[in-house]
Amino acid sequence: MSRGILARLRLSSLRLRLVVVFALVALTAAVAASGIAYWLNREAVLTRTQDGALNDFRQEMQNRVATLPLRPGQEDLRRTAEQMASGSADYQVLLLGERDEGKPIVGASDPDDFTLADVPVSLRQAVDTRRPVTDANPYPYHLFWQRTERGGTPYLVGGTRIEGGGPAGYMFKSLAAEKADLNSLAWSLGIATALAVAGSVLLAQVAATTVLRPVHRLGEAARQLGEGKLDTRLRVTGEDELADLSRTFNGAAESLQKKVADMSAREESSRRFVADMSHELRTPLTALTAVTEVLEDEQDALDPMIAPAVALVVSETRRLNDLVENLMEVTRFDAGTARLVLDDVDIADQITACVDARAWLDAVELDAERGIVVPLDPRRLDVILANLIGNALKHGGSPVRVSVRTEDGELVIAVRDHGPGIPEEVLPHVFDRFYKASASRPRSDGSGLGLSIAMENALIHGGSITASNSVGEDGEVDGAVFVLRLPLDASGITSEVKTRSGRGEVEEA
Repeated sequence: MSRGILARLRLSSLRLRLVVVFALVALTAAVAASGIAYWLNREAVLTRTQDGALNDFRQEMQNRVATLPLRPGQEDLRRTAEQMASGSADYQVLLLGERDEGKPIVGASDPDDFTLADVPVSLRQAVDTRRPVTDANPYPYHLFWQRTERGGTPYLVGGTRIEGGGPAGYMFKSLAAEKADLNSLAWSLGIATALAVAGSVLLAQVAATTVLRPVHRLGEAARQLGEGKLDTRLRVTGEDELADLSRTFNGAAESLQKKVADMSAREESSRRFVADMSHELRTPLTALTAVTEVLEDEQDALDPMIAPAVALVVSETRRLNDLVENLMEVTRFDAGTARLVLDDVDIADQITACVDARAWLDAVELDAERGIVVPLDPRRLDVILANLIGNALKHGGSPVRVSVRTEDGELVIAVRDHGPGIPEEVLPHVFDRFYKASASRPRSDGSGLGLSIAMENALIHGGSITASNSVGEDGEVDGAVFVLRLPLDASGITSEVKTRSGRGEVEEA
């Protein structure tokens, strides 16, 4: 049981704080109550014993010592001291008289137990001091007492003197019994304090369990809500603050579910609209593309006044065709229907083929070893390379250097140009859709989707693309660098992808 409690304390800091607070409050209250009880009982016990012994001693001094002659002998003092000590008060007596002027004599009830050396000097001086008799002070001598200790045992020492020059008397009472009683009381109070603290810890556990169980349920519900289970609700019982919190959570979850449903519906509608629009545009675009190809072939024979318009129509038709294809590709990514068709790809050959197909051989430098073969989707890798190299040629200028290496289980392809680089404020947005670095040039040859599609193709392979600026030896920006990282092991691709048996195709589940 204790091991389970400790485990729960380690797992919940709030539970630990509750237990600590309960324990500290209980400890403070128990110590305060025990201290007050001990102090009151100590004073009561000592005062009762002290008053009883001193009153008895005063009465004995009046009854016995006052009857002694003015200068009693030592035997008289001893006999009287023994008579005084034989009472029920249980103390030793020492009587101090004078044989002649300046010649003291001592009579003790038990010289082995109580001698004049046991009487504190300060007490003797107080007893011997004669005070003037006034209306406020009718007696020249008073009874004085003092607590002392001998051999670890507490004692009460009291003394007074007989008026008229009689002997001085001192009593010596052991307080060992009272000390034992007070020690027993202290142990009892200590045990009671420990029990109170232990009880408070158990009560704290019960209270923490009662309070934290709804909090735990709330945390579990919030976790499920964060995982996408928007129908998660809490059972509401009672009318306390935790019940109000549960109602608030349920209201927030219901509102969130409704908003997410509305957003999903709008997103699905927008995605469907883009897909349908792109699909509907493909048919007229196919016809337009065929016409523009004919016009392009006959461009040299056209009237010089018409040729520029024909060239514009051809270029804009191709641009529109590229935009529609890009939109279709983006729609497939958003809808989760993109497919991977894996094949063993020689990276150097793939890059060479990509550059050659677009007539970029004279503007691109390739630094890649032959024989680096990685299972990838060749078409999607071609899309990534075409976008990265084309972007470098368009905005950075030639020569563009493409380097290939393997590093920590990854294929690393770096595309570097020697242009002005990418402005720092643009770097975080280069992979955003339709992002244009210059607001003053909203119309350009690109659609603003190329780098975004390249990133999506890298992500579906389980990789990524990063963009940065290269700094030369003089500290100035010396072009932009795009780094593509793809896993060498195709099994590292997300578990939502499964391989078709007998073929190198991979599709999303």
